Amino acid sequence: MAHFCVYLGSRPGNHPDFRQAAVALGQALARRGHTLVYGGARIGLMGELANAALDAGGEVIGVMPDHLVEREQAHFGLSELIRVRDMHERKARMAANADAFMALPGGIGTLEELFEIWTWGYLDLHQKPLGVLNVQRFYTPLMTFIDSAVGHGFLNAPTRDMLLDAETPDALLDALEARLPD
Repeated sequence: MAHFCVYLGSRPGNHPDFRQAAVALGQALARRGHTLVYGGARIGLMGELANAALDAGGEVIGVMPDHLVEREQAHFGLSELIRVRDMHERKARMAANADAFMALPGGIGTLEELFEIWTWGYLDLHQKPLGVLNVQRFYTPLMTFIDSAVGHGFLNAPTRDMLLDAETPDALLDALEARLPD
């Protein structure tokens, strides 16, 4: 099946729905036979996602720069932990190992990764689907801003339409799977 790269927080957030969504996504990826590709941490939402996928029998690939192995508390129980030199190599390896991308709630690192991979798609560096899991309407203000950028002429509608959004893991997976190449 496919490899899904997931960007998400190394912190747990302040609402139990964030954890529940990460667990549900990990379980859904495993149930559907997909491989999870993520940042490699065992803490926060990242750890919840990886543990849920592993507990459900899924394959999990983590990618982490050497200097963050201790800082982010690398997950050493993964199917594979790829250690890289720096953040640039991390993002490139994650993208190379992915067929689709999604973002759960997270901070500036999550947003940076989401926008970079979306930009790469816009520049035709890949044709892989991407979307956000809008748990607790976390991404609603961002989606409103993006729609405003379209309205003000700084973003075209086809580029906006590249970024899918859904409120449940299964709905987002369905939408992304529909855009995977045959």
